[in-house]
Amino acid sequence: MPELIPHLFRTEYRKIVAVLCKHFGFRQIEIAEDIASDTFLVASQTWGIEGVPKNPTAWLHNVAKNKAINHLQRNALFENKISEQLKDNQDEVYEDDIDLSPLHINDSQLQMMFAVCHPSIPTEAQVGLCLRILCGFGIEEIADAFLSNKETINKRLFRAKEKLREENIPIELPNAFQIEERLQPVLTTIYLLFNEGYYSVSQNTPLKKDLCLEAIRLCTMLVENTLTNKPQANALLALMCFHISRFDARMNESGELVLYEEQDINLWNPDWISKGGYFLHCAASGDQISKYHLEAGIAYWHTQKNDSTEKWDNILQLYNQLLQIEYSPIAALNRTYALSKARGNEAAITEAEKLQLTNNFFYYLLLGELYAGINNEISKLHFDKALMLAKTPVDRQAVQKKVDAHFNN
Repeated sequence: MPELIPHLFRTEYRKIVAVLCKHFGFRQIEIAEDIASDTFLVASQTWGIEGVPKNPTAWLHNVAKNKAINHLQRNALFENKISEQLKDNQDEVYEDDIDLSPLHINDSQLQMMFAVCHPSIPTEAQVGLCLRILCGFGIEEIADAFLSNKETINKRLFRAKEKLREENIPIELPNAFQIEERLQPVLTTIYLLFNEGYYSVSQNTPLKKDLCLEAIRLCTMLVENTLTNKPQANALLALMCFHISRFDARMNESGELVLYEEQDINLWNPDWISKGGYFLHCAASGDQISKYHLEAGIAYWHTQKNDSTEKWDNILQLYNQLLQIEYSPIAALNRTYALSKARGNEAAITEAEKLQLTNNFFYYLLLGELYAGINNEISKLHFDKALMLAKTPVDRQAVQKKVDAHFNN
């Protein structure tokens, strides 16, 4: 049970909040969050005494539904001064209103994503609020995603909620023009959700497959809806499929993170690679290339098992295009790795040192690797800095493994 409830919180909290928010409206968003949180509190108390029910998800949905109905009944009874007629019919009035069926959950989440991404709210607040109420992120996780602090994120989310209430934003899919306008923050939310699962520094758990699968589920909802089935959504879905195809190869039996060049390619999942290829093909229908198209192309080449010059040249060229469309220090750092494979370590060192990412663990890990065999003294210094910046035991293990491989044999 200690592992089950956090897992269910990750998968079901966001669904319950979406449905209740859809029913209550943004004016009572905190009520929706409180009911969802109380549901899990009841679960932790009850299951600890009575044991886990046969269908935990259905149990959670039923408790959340009952709590929501009780809330509605209390409000109605208060507003109507405990009308006898209302008391006689209250179950009939509310019982069918709280719909936690899979179809309604999907519809509610899709509508909520686009409602939260209303242009009256700053983009960072849109994404942060989506991560909070639709993805179940904690404030610290959101702060990490935005390289910010908890106080700033709390203020940002509070202002965003106030704006949603003031504007009385309807929870529904907007028209085609508004969907195009709001799609980018929706995709960003899904992208960050996947990234948190694919490599997380939270709670010393670097890999969270349930988050990756949830991001894929949300993106699948976009491509299955005719109004939101856009090339960028297909490109993002392709990107995530390619990445998750290598998920099982990214950690060994000892719980150590396995870097790309050391992965067992027999653990790569061909079905996910095939799905990625399908959605990448679908993404080609538009006349614009987004960052998701280019990242999906990079991820595709990483699923090709032959370590050829063609592979790394293609990856390098895709990174060059990506940095022109949207510069990112992390993408620039990843490009230097591709450069080392295509042009050699010395060329990569020159480019990497220009970045000066002195607070980045992977920056020093990569430089330590690039300098190994060229200048071992400098290589060790970089590995030492990587150890100092490592946030998790898994990161420290990855550095130590590199040091052992280069210097302790």
